[in-house]
Amino acid sequence: MLGCVDDVTPGPTPLEHLPEDDWSRALAIVAHPDDMEYGAGAAVARWTGQGKEVVYCLVTSGEAGIDGLHPDQAGPLREAEQLAACAAVGVSRCDFLRRPDGVVEYGVELRRLLAGIVRRHRPDIVLTHNFRETWEGGFLNQADHMAVGRAVVDAVRDAGNRWIFPEQLGGADSTEGLEPWDGVRAVWAAGSPRARHGVDITDSFEAGIDSLLAHQAYLAGLGQTADEARGFLTGMAQGTGARLGAALGVAFEVIAVR
Repeated sequence: MLGCVDDVTPGPTPLEHLPEDDWSRALAIVAHPDDMEYGAGAAVARWTGQGKEVVYCLVTSGEAGIDGLHPDQAGPLREAEQLAACAAVGVSRCDFLRRPDGVVEYGVELRRLLAGIVRRHRPDIVLTHNFRETWEGGFLNQADHMAVGRAVVDAVRDAGNRWIFPEQLGGADSTEGLEPWDGVRAVWAAGSPRARHGVDITDSFEAGIDSLLAHQAYLAGLGQTADEARGFLTGMAQGTGARLGAALGVAFEVIAVR
């Protein structure tokens, strides 16, 4: 007699906790204002609460992100909102590179720009957003996210090689007076569909909510209320937390550098 076999669907892959005791400086490089706030801001709040230094660098000012507001008005407004979002999670420095929003191109020029940022700030960890073609569930990613994230990964390695972009380095021909930096241990990409690690944000979640709600004009442009924004982040954090063994979590793909 044949037995009956249940049709069991495997659950989501468990996440491993990211290390927190062997680094002190992180640099977050993303494409737009709000990119860190849709999930990763609460992790940053956790880390700054531990005394770690986190610096933000935004490649664009998100000036093309509000349909009803001209870019000349939207850019400065979104920069101001980003600074408020940074303050909510304990970040005191945010660099704006002011590249054109929506048309960022991956290539040598972007790598050069970002390698210089890495050399200037000399982080242990570099943070970015998902740069894969899709999000979890197969939804198409945005072009700037893909271009910036790919360039971040390459720029981290470029920054440690003195023969790549040597015009940035100290010496008679230097344009910036920087030095090589090969101290980045890994790039952590938030929200990647290939994430295998996570951070418990249970105690810092409200700071992450505050950082997202600082983007008032952007949320209004999306037609998203504060309650809807909170609900969106809560749903993501609960799902990730379940994979991490925590109430709330945020997921990261780890790209090892050394």
